[in-house]
Amino acid sequence: MRVVQHRDRRRRARWRRGLWGGGEVLVTVGAVLMLLVVHQLWWTNREARQGAERKVAALEKEWGSGSPASGDAPAWPSAPAPTATRAPGRARQRSYTPVLVPGRPRRSQAYAVLTIPRLHLRVPVAEGVSKPDVLNRGYVGHYRGTQQPGQAGNFALAGHRNTHGEPFRYLPRLRPEDTLQVETEAATYTYAVDKILPQTSSRDSGVVRPVPRSLVRPSYGYDRPGYYITLTTCTPEFTSRYRMVVWGKLVSMRPRG
Repeated sequence: MRVVQHRDRRRRARWRRGLWGGGEVLVTVGAVLMLLVVHQLWWTNREARQGAERKVAALEKEWGSGSPASGDAPAWPSAPAPTATRAPGRARQRSYTPVLVPGRPRRSQAYAVLTIPRLHLRVPVAEGVSKPDVLNRGYVGHYRGTQQPGQAGNFALAGHRNTHGEPFRYLPRLRPEDTLQVETEAATYTYAVDKILPQTSSRDSGVVRPVPRSLVRPSYGYDRPGYYITLTTCTPEFTSRYRMVVWGKLVSMRPRG
């Protein structure tokens, strides 16, 4: 009997040590996961937003001094047009005859500032949609191959919905006639929100074409050339399965200076 009792006690002791060790492992894993969540949802936002604010200030300083950003001349129109801060009724397309400035932004170069008053958003626009070099820095990225601000066609942008500054987190709050402003070294361009596509495929390339129209939901989009802006972001929140799209039309251009 004594032998059996000693064996039982040793077995129970091993079982308790196993449970204790397993509990410690679970607590450690939980702490690591919590730190990862905090890093993604708080730290990346903090760092990206501060970096984006510094870049906006740097661009404004360069433009104010009249020196080109990073030595490159922008590639966008600078022809004058009436100034507007709100769209008069539904956005109306106008005819512009812009004068192009030689040169184009380098890949990943921040060269414009997007302002969305309803979202209290003011964020740099950089060339390309690279995650490490553009989007994860809290910037909005310009789809290479689409038009530049104010040009005929489609000026298409992408931004994070969550983490890394999440500049487009509240994009669903936009409504038709809300204004969007794009400032460059050459001019300020005002667009008015016109149409919203709540959800489409992440591979729906039609939304960024010169005449934007969804290939997945063809009832959303346009059928004639114009001066468009497109904002895209992931949807629903915390996923990248689908895309949300906001389209606007150019309503005014005001040359800088």
